[in-house]
Amino acid sequence: MKTHICSWFSCLAIGLTLPASAANWTAGMDAGKPTFQTMGPLAFGPEGILFVADSKAAAITALDLSDKSQGAENKELKVEGINQKIAALLGTAADQILIDDVAVNPISHNVYMAVSRGRGPTATPVLVRVKSGGALDIVSLDNVKHSVAKLPDAPVEGVQGEGNRQSNPRKESITDIGFLEDRVLVAGLANEEFASTLRAIPFPFKTVANGTTVEIYHGSHGRFETRAPVRTFVPFKVGNEPQLLAAYTCTPLVQFPLHDLKPGAKVKGKTIAELGNRNRPIDMIVYQKEGKDYLLLANSSRGVMKISTDNIESAEPIASHVADKKGLAYQTVEGWTGVDHLDRYDAGHALVLRRDKGGSLNLESLPLP
Repeated sequence: MKTHICSWFSCLAIGLTLPASAANWTAGMDAGKPTFQTMGPLAFGPEGILFVADSKAAAITALDLSDKSQGAENKELKVEGINQKIAALLGTAADQILIDDVAVNPISHNVYMAVSRGRGPTATPVLVRVKSGGALDIVSLDNVKHSVAKLPDAPVEGVQGEGNRQSNPRKESITDIGFLEDRVLVAGLANEEFASTLRAIPFPFKTVANGTTVEIYHGSHGRFETRAPVRTFVPFKVGNEPQLLAAYTCTPLVQFPLHDLKPGAKVKGKTIAELGNRNRPIDMIVYQKEGKDYLLLANSSRGVMKISTDNIESAEPIASHVADKKGLAYQTVEGWTGVDHLDRYDAGHALVLRRDKGGSLNLESLPLP
């Protein structure tokens, strides 16, 4: 799950401060070949550093890919049948790959895709790059500078529960990641009683502490919840306060003050919207248009939502049962159907990976609505 998330240009657009300089963002990195059990979510940080989550290993790897050449703004990108093209690149069939996440380098505008070659436990993770002209290649990780942060409190590997409630919580140890200022922001599950967890890991990586366990009121379920993970999030400034706006399945939108994300703390979020039940959020980005801030949220069953943030500062918390929708209003973006992944492409465009009626996946940049 992408996320989308606060890249350099989106952080500046929404007024979040960034450090004036960093002595060395690659401090502590070693050259060599990093290992991955799984790949995705993805997020970019400073100087084109790519953060790759590995939920099975419960780890995040920072990769210095030396992709720092400035790309052109407002350059159209469209690659039709990209699943077939990736499959051909990997020497397999299109039904034997999965595209687990997509992220745009905000400097070069090259697109990086976390791909699984094969299905199930034997699948091999591969990093694929789509250059601004549409050419594809496999990113070699044979001798790349990298560093790793391992989560100390991730759920153990293995199926838990009974019947329809069976799941492997390790697969959701990391559900989304992002970067802000000098921290890698991480959502997922931990091995705590309050399993839903957010964390802010200082970067460059040194030590990783336990996460912040979070509780929310889920309006469509009519109860407080502590075990459902955040599916996607973005940093956003509400008034003068940097917040994390987090979307959950079925579909609460919740605020968390960033300064509350401290190791071992327990935090209760403020539910500011219920966006419709029987629905799963996929990716969320923030952007400005005509002087106003908007959220763009891709969903599994309700299309892509354009959410106005005009009244976000005065939004009343939702604390009682909601039949369907309440709180911040949204519009469904016409024509943006079948979206599997969403990210910010440049100042005026979003990048979408969407499925057509025949099942083919197309990658394209679209003007922000």
